[in-house]
Amino acid sequence: MSRRSWVHGVSKVWAAATLTAAAPALYFWVASILTGDDGVSSYVSMSSGSCLGWDIYELVFLRAYAVVDFPLFSYGGAPLIALGCAGWYLSVRRGRPGLGRIIGRCVAAVLLVLNLPEVLLSSLDAALGPGCMQIWGPPELLSQQFTWRFYDCLPPILVLFAVRAPRRAFVRRGPVVRTAAGVLAVTAVVLLPAASASPGKVSAQWELGCPGFGDDTATRLNAAEKDFLCKVRGYDLPYDSGVEGWDEVSDQDVLAQGRHLCALATRHGGDITARAVSEAPQASLAGALADLCPAVARARQAEADRWQAESDAYVAREERACAAHPRHQPKIRPVRQRRATLWTEFWTIDGWEDGYEGNPPDLVRDLVGSGQGTLAIWAADEAGSACVTVESYARRPPLEVRGWEEVVEVGYESPSGALELVDGDGTSVKGLTTRGPGSYRVRVHLRGRELVTQVIDAPDGAVELLVQVFPGTAKKPVVYK
Repeated sequence: MSRRSWVHGVSKVWAAATLTAAAPALYFWVASILTGDDGVSSYVSMSSGSCLGWDIYELVFLRAYAVVDFPLFSYGGAPLIALGCAGWYLSVRRGRPGLGRIIGRCVAAVLLVLNLPEVLLSSLDAALGPGCMQIWGPPELLSQQFTWRFYDCLPPILVLFAVRAPRRAFVRRGPVVRTAAGVLAVTAVVLLPAASASPGKVSAQWELGCPGFGDDTATRLNAAEKDFLCKVRGYDLPYDSGVEGWDEVSDQDVLAQGRHLCALATRHGGDITARAVSEAPQASLAGALADLCPAVARARQAEADRWQAESDAYVAREERACAAHPRHQPKIRPVRQRRATLWTEFWTIDGWEDGYEGNPPDLVRDLVGSGQGTLAIWAADEAGSACVTVESYARRPPLEVRGWEEVVEVGYESPSGALELVDGDGTSVKGLTTRGPGSYRVRVHLRGRELVTQVIDAPDGAVELLVQVFPGTAKKPVVYK
C-alpha cells in the first residue's frame, strides 16, 4: 500500500471516530428542534449508608464537571478528536509518525478516562449489593447510562485503531494489552447485565407504588407481588416495619421464598400457624403472605368472618338481655325516656357537648363525674356493655334507692343545652337536657357492678344504669347509696 493510500485510509477512521462521537448530540439537537422537547429529565435518589463506588465518584468525578464542560469535550469529544486528527496528520506529513501515534493515544486515553470510571464504579457497587445500586438511580436510567457510556467508548477505540502501528504479520500482544482486553470483556459480559434488571434487583418504594408513595413503575410484577414486597420491605404505610432480614434480598428470591411458603400453607388449608409453616426457614414472611397466597387470604377472611359472626351474636345476646329487663316505672312523668345498650372499652360511657370532647372528669364514688360540657358514667369492668335507661325531666324527680346498689347525684353545667351520651361503638343517646343551656343535676343509679367484677363469665345484661337529668343549681355531689 502506498503512503498516500495509507494516510487516506487512516483519515477515514479518524473521520468515523469524530462522526460517532458527535452523532448522539446531533441527533438530540435535531429531535429537539422537530418535537420541541429538549429531552431533559431528572430523578431523585434516596439511600442511606456508604457505598465505595459512589463515594469515589462523588469525591472525584462530580468535581470534574468543570473539565467535562470545557468546549473541547462537547459533542462527545468530537472537537478533541478533530484536533488530535490534525496533530496526527501534521506529524505524518513532517515524517514523524511516532509523534502522531502518541497524540492519538493521548486523545483516546482522555476520552476513556472521562467515560469508563462511571461504568466501573457503578459496577463495583453492583457487586457490593442491590442496596448500593439504588443510589445510582432507577434501574431503567442506569441501564441507559451504561449503554451510552459504552457507546462513548467507541470513538476512542476507533482512534486507537487509527493510530496503531502498521504490521505485516500477526504479532502476539503483550501481557498488559491482553489483561486490559480481558478486563473490558468481563465488564461488558458480567457487569452490564447486573446493572440492567438482573435477578438480584431490589425494587425501591417508588417502583412498587406502595401505599402513600411511588410511581408504580415495576411493570414486570403483578399487583399481588407488589403488595407482598411492600409489606416485606416495610413500605406498607402507616406501619412501615417490614420483615427483618429480608430488606436487601432480591425481589426474585423474596417472591420465590414466599411462593414456597404459600405452597406449605396451602397444603394445610391456608393456616400459617400450622407447624410445617411456622417452622419453615422463611416463616417470618407469613405475616405478609395473604397478599401473595390466595389460600392464606381465604383462610384469613374465613377467620375474620367467623370472628365477626361471633361478635354479632354476642352483641345480639346482650341487646336481647337488656330488652328483657323490666322497663323502669318513673314516679313522675319524664319529658323523655329512652333505653339503649351502650358499649365501652375503657370503663366509662361519656357524655359531652360540641367543643368539650376529650376531657373526661373524675368520678364520684367511681360511678359518675361531671364538668362543664362533659360527663362520665361507669358502665363496665374495663370493657363490656350496660343496659342504660335515660330519663329527662323538667323538674326534680322523687328519689329512688330501693332495688339499686349505688345511687350518686352530681351537678352539671350545660354550655349549649345539647348533652348526649356516646358509647365506644358510636351509638348515642341525645336530648338529655330539657331547658337548653344552664345548670342541671345528674342522678345515676347502678346495679350489677359486683356481679361483673367478681364473676369471670357474667350473665348477659348484668349491668343496669338509670340516668336521670333534671334542672338544678346545686353544685355539690350527693351519695345516696
